[in-house]
Amino acid sequence: MPTPPPSLADRLEDLLPQTQCTKCGYDGCRPYAEAIADGRADINQCPPGGAEGVARLAQATGRKVIPINPVNGVERPRAVAYIDESLCIGCTLCIQTCPVDAIVGAAKLMHTIVPDLCTGCDLCVAPCPVDCIVMYPVTETTGWAAWSQPQADAARERHDHRALHLRRDREENDARLAAKAVEKMRAVDALDPASAAEQAEKERKRAIIAAAMERARLKKQAAMEDVKPDAQNDADNPAAPPDSNGSPTA
Repeated sequence: MPTPPPSLADRLEDLLPQTQCTKCGYDGCRPYAEAIADGRADINQCPPGGAEGVARLAQATGRKVIPINPVNGVERPRAVAYIDESLCIGCTLCIQTCPVDAIVGAAKLMHTIVPDLCTGCDLCVAPCPVDCIVMYPVTETTGWAAWSQPQADAARERHDHRALHLRRDREENDARLAAKAVEKMRAVDALDPASAAEQAEKERKRAIIAAAMERARLKKQAAMEDVKPDAQNDADNPAAPPDSNGSPTA
């Protein structure tokens, strides 16, 4: 069976710099690409991509080239995060926030940035409780002139790997909690109340466990519904074909 062609969202994601900075107003480059594809977002909300990024998205969508929206930020030289290791308390908040696993360290131990992996998203700065993280510009150029396609591809791969790892951790934790709830329900069902008060307590415990299991079921269902194919975007949002002048395409 032939492989289906990439959707508009797929092609748009390929054109984004993959810094995963959320400055566009979405939780990463993929959600932003999907929002553009279905008409919920404009093409000028990615400051890291800069003016060239807007031009690439305009060509892919057939929309007009417009300036970067200042609400989302401004086009700047690329920056890299730096941790003052003398101040770091090892809280791990920056590690938890980094979308591309560019920070190494462990709880109560010093953390450090791997400069070659940092996308300059600056998401690690705000969570730091001791203000030991600063952003240092490392280029004079801006936008795609300061960030290459291989760097974007590598950042995307690390982001996707991290997302997969986190999803597996959540699923395993949910499975453990579900199994624990089942065992608790069995233990409660096995109780043999000797009085009306004990029967009422048994029913109260059953209701609590049943409510927790239902919340878990609804949470899992909502998570599954959030993962929807966006192939329909192509039908709803016809796009101009990618150019052949070296711009990254799907």
